Amino acid sequence: MKKGSIGSSFDDFLKEGNIYEEVTARAIKSVIARQLEVLMAKEHLTKSALAKRMNTSRAQLDRLLDPENASVTLETLVRAANAVGRNLRMELV
Repeated sequence: MKKGSIGSSFDDFLKEGNIYEEVTARAIKSVIARQLEVLMAKEHLTKSALAKRMNTSRAQLDRLLDPENASVTLETLVRAANAVGRNLRMELV
């Protein structure tokens, strides 16, 4: 038998359910939050220290690190990346 895909892709499934954009946005947010947590651990940064570097509150940082909270601005993401010595890179594909 020939190996190959059967049926539609997972992306097609999400699009059919009209949830593709929401699921994709949450996945991206989760990945960024996890990357920040890894960098914080690597640099031995507490949440309070990172919040101070970002010139924001600890509560705002908690929202940024919460994978379930999708309400984060690009400005906040850029400040977080800069605070851990990184740049935020986004692209349309």
